[in-house]
Amino acid sequence: CPGRLGEYLGLTGLLLTGPQAVAARLADIALPSSMLEPIWDKLVSSPFENSEAVERWVLAQPGSLPPEKLAPQPQIDNVFGLSSVQAMLDALEKSDDAWSQKTADTLRHRSPLMLNVVLEQIRRAREMGLADDLRMERDLVHHCFHLREVADSETVEGIRALAVDKDHSPKWKPSRVEEVDAAEVARFFVSPWPADQHPLRHLA
Repeated sequence: CPGRLGEYLGLTGLLLTGPQAVAARLADIALPSSMLEPIWDKLVSSPFENSEAVERWVLAQPGSLPPEKLAPQPQIDNVFGLSSVQAMLDALEKSDDAWSQKTADTLRHRSPLMLNVVLEQIRRAREMGLADDLRMERDLVHHCFHLREVADSETVEGIRALAVDKDHSPKWKPSRVEEVDAAEVARFFVSPWPADQHPLRHLA
């Protein structure tokens, strides 16, 4: 993703439209849904010589939707390039424009602990190869369910609030970014497996 858009999307959990995904460089093209069925039919019936030919043909389709930026990139870069979640929130809450206020409100509703974990995850991954990144991701998934007791798991609480009770009122522990313990964040990045026993040890 360009600039600090990765941090912005990772921390806010924003859902993208097709045109927004193109602007974020997460997709190559966005087409109206009415075009999909004839495109699938053409893909099935045409003897394309290789995958590159398929890609060229799809990208040449008329009627593609133009990219749609989420917010001014400099604004995203300035805020989400800051060193910590706390610094980002401070900057957003000091600004009175609608985007800053809405973004601060979104972050305040997320798990304070997991905001810090995700920011660390994104910034570590930027310096990693794919195999090491996938091993880190596997460690994080394990820790989301096993690092704390079930009653204190932020993952379980998020699932409860969103999918089970559907009250959309998670009780995060801690409840505010200001209370997050850096040592607890760091625990998420200690692998539960020795390197020679990691489930993804064979990835290169």
